[in-house]
Amino acid sequence: MSTLNSKTNRFVFLLVSFILWFSHFIYVPILSPYIESMGGKYTFIGIVLSSYGLMQFIFRLPIGICSDLIKLRRPFIIFGMLTSAFSCLLFALTDSLGLVLLSRSLAGVAAATWVAFTVLYSSYFADREIHRATGSISFVIVLAQLLGMSVSGYIATEWGWHVPFWVGGIVSIIGAALSFFIYEPKEGIVREPVKIKDLISVMREPLLLKISLLSILAHSIIFTTMFGFIPAFALNIGLQASDISLIVFSFMIPHAIATLFMGKVVVPIFGQWKSLKIAFLATSFFTFVTPFVDSKIWLCMVQAFNGFSLGLLFPLLLGMAIESISHEKRATAMGAYQALYAIGMFTGPFLAGVLNSMMGIAAGFYFAGILGLLAALLVVFWNNSEEHYKSISLNSGS
Repeated sequence: MSTLNSKTNRFVFLLVSFILWFSHFIYVPILSPYIESMGGKYTFIGIVLSSYGLMQFIFRLPIGICSDLIKLRRPFIIFGMLTSAFSCLLFALTDSLGLVLLSRSLAGVAAATWVAFTVLYSSYFADREIHRATGSISFVIVLAQLLGMSVSGYIATEWGWHVPFWVGGIVSIIGAALSFFIYEPKEGIVREPVKIKDLISVMREPLLLKISLLSILAHSIIFTTMFGFIPAFALNIGLQASDISLIVFSFMIPHAIATLFMGKVVVPIFGQWKSLKIAFLATSFFTFVTPFVDSKIWLCMVQAFNGFSLGLLFPLLLGMAIESISHEKRATAMGAYQALYAIGMFTGPFLAGVLNSMMGIAAGFYFAGILGLLAALLVVFWNNSEEHYKSISLNSGS
């Protein structure tokens, strides 16, 4: 590829990637209050919220394996964009709770195609430049989430509940059209498909399993709170739909900033396990105090601290998940890790929805806070076990 063509290909790809995540997150802040306004109970809201993660858990690994077998990724990207568009338009056209569930489930299927996006984009770069690929695509995801969630409340307030879905659908159609122009070599991208024996091998790695469980808990927390019931809670304490944008900014900006602090400041000072403990304890505390908040300013402050705490967790967990895995098996390990943490994306909001229906919306936040405490206890236990094992090894070797 020439330099000009290479830059154009990357730009088109990043634009389509932005559209995928923008269309998924433009309605996330208004989804739970929208379903509540339709008469949906908290249990049903939890089912709808959890369906997004469940579909990713079911389809992410099969899509990755199929794309490896046929050595093509663009067809899956096109499928993902078309499914995303259909999901948003179905949301916009229906007032049926059943079709709302189907719409969010389809969004989960579309999100599962992200595995094809990441493989194709990394092929645009030489191995020594792979950090540039991951950095660019991570920035696009955060930017899409921030912009989508930020305008959601304002659009719903000005023009009604259905308009964010219309915007997501129209933008997705544009993204689907652009996805036909995404560059992929005619011979495809040759990558060894995931082998069952390799998958079983990496799934036996103790550190991967430990980090995956912690990531399940972390995803349960964020999909129960900011990506779940925080918007409904905000309206319950008297805020307006337009105020949701401010809540989103309060959470997402510290969340993005924290990713920069983790590798450069926090881990060098405290180490990996202690950093995890601090972050989980912090998010547990700020999630626990959420039900006691009764004003916009305090809710913004609590969400800012919680966003920062969760922002510390995800990049650290991602790095630790594959650090003990040999290089030739890291792609398999990453696929397994992504499939496993999706469990938290559906179990967290589902169980929170059930608890909210039984005991009120505060119950879901207490539940998420307990998950944070449980994660912190697991971190302490595993860290102590690791240090004990190291001390025994040193003593036996001396």
